[in-house]
Amino acid sequence: MARAPKDASGKTDDPSVDHDVIRDLAKLLDETGLTEIEFERDGVRVRVARQSPPMITTIAQPRATALTDAAGAAPVADLSKQAGAVPSPMVGTAYLSPEPGAKPYVEVGSQVRAGQTVLIIEAMKTMNQIPAPRAGRVVQILVEDAQPVEFGEPLMIIE
Repeated sequence: MARAPKDASGKTDDPSVDHDVIRDLAKLLDETGLTEIEFERDGVRVRVARQSPPMITTIAQPRATALTDAAGAAPVADLSKQAGAVPSPMVGTAYLSPEPGAKPYVEVGSQVRAGQTVLIIEAMKTMNQIPAPRAGRVVQILVEDAQPVEFGEPLMIIE
């Protein structure tokens, strides 16, 4: 393969491949943790991508924590059986606020009305608003922001 002659700066006259740019982009991938980066200059586009290592996925099960109801009765171990539990209607990623950095829809102690959005679940790149099934007070939020959730998993307790 013939190479184009180098100029005084050590760069080739061939605009199609600049190996230094590719090395710099690959280094930037490592430094930032990105898996892909694209750069365009003088009509030449360079895309550097790496395959991410296979991810080992674990499904987070809700922790069985002992709760007591408002009257201080016996603890409830299975949160999905709790009378005020709001179950996830789908598999996806739960978000507690409408956008990163925004105020959450609800917090522990918030009064909600039936139908009020309490969080959103992203499923297949669609944001689905999850309404409160009943009016009441949020006594516990069982998921964290950006946490994957399963169908039927309790999201929060509204009493």
